[in-house]
Amino acid sequence: MAFDDTFLRACRKEPVEHIPVWYMRQAGRYDPEYREIKKNYSLLEICRQPELAAEVTLMPVRKLGVDAAILYSDIMNPVASIGIDFDIVKDVGPVVHNPIRSKSDVEALRPIDVEGDLGHVLRTIEILDRELTVPLISFAGAPFTLASYLIEGRPSKGYRRTKAMMYGEPEVWFALMEKLGDMVIAYLRAHVASGAKAFQLFDSWVGSLAPADFDRFVRPTIERIFSELADLDVPKIYFPGVSSGELLPSMKGLKADVIGLDWRVSLTEGRKRTGGGFAVQGNLDPYVLTAPMSVIEGRARLILDEGMREPGFVFNLGHGLFPEAELDKLKALTDYVHSYTSKTLSTNRQEPAQKEGSNRR
Repeated sequence: MAFDDTFLRACRKEPVEHIPVWYMRQAGRYDPEYREIKKNYSLLEICRQPELAAEVTLMPVRKLGVDAAILYSDIMNPVASIGIDFDIVKDVGPVVHNPIRSKSDVEALRPIDVEGDLGHVLRTIEILDRELTVPLISFAGAPFTLASYLIEGRPSKGYRRTKAMMYGEPEVWFALMEKLGDMVIAYLRAHVASGAKAFQLFDSWVGSLAPADFDRFVRPTIERIFSELADLDVPKIYFPGVSSGELLPSMKGLKADVIGLDWRVSLTEGRKRTGGGFAVQGNLDPYVLTAPMSVIEGRARLILDEGMREPGFVFNLGHGLFPEAELDKLKALTDYVHSYTSKTLSTNRQEPAQKEGSNRR
């Protein structure tokens, strides 16, 4: 089968025959087959078995017909290599047993050894590079989001300890950002060398910051990550998570190709706030998927019509899939996106030609 690069072309603002679609967390708990696998293996155990992790990554591509695969992994995976002891606890999330609370804790973090400690992730990517007929997106957690887990010790709503370090011990904060930035750069570079065709930097919780704090405490490291990876000839996506609309003007100038938007900001406004230089990705509220298909299609159509006004649009959710989402609805939504946009884009291409012909007459 031929390789379908529709997703890659959309990321680069090139012409496409239909709008590509993929879903954050598309390899996961909404799929009954995946839930059966999870009865025998934890998330981290799946990640350590390249053949199994590759199969889980492939499942939604086969079942949904999406235009890209997202590597089955977790944003916490690489922090084990730098000296963080953690578990993924059911119904809680990442729980860190040696949280970062001091300068000495930061100094104790060692450089990442991707091949030595995370070779199983690279083997998974190599398998997928051979088997996929659509691009593979790899990913990493962004430094602020990772730091929020490392400092708090577990998921947090207020990020009290994280912000206390930012405001009260900025030298410790920036030392941690530098080490996490180094880790992310090495990790993603190894992913691309192993066959990843794009990557996404997930900054799931950075929307908790004021724009001025983002600009001071976070943006310099995000800017460095994209600048140091600018030589990689793959689309680069920054997803600043939920409730991040006020941060979007700070994205201007990043050496990324795509900005992911949540559902609180329209695509038009997102393009405007980011300066119009990026492709955009998003941004259906995941919980619209609880509605009847007629409602889902209607909401999707509004987003698609807005996204197709300019080149460079990838349809996605504004955040990750939730466990109760229905596989059949996702398949129907994917088919709808492909069908509706292929007809619309075909019509749009024909209309200018017809107008030009009529002018010649």
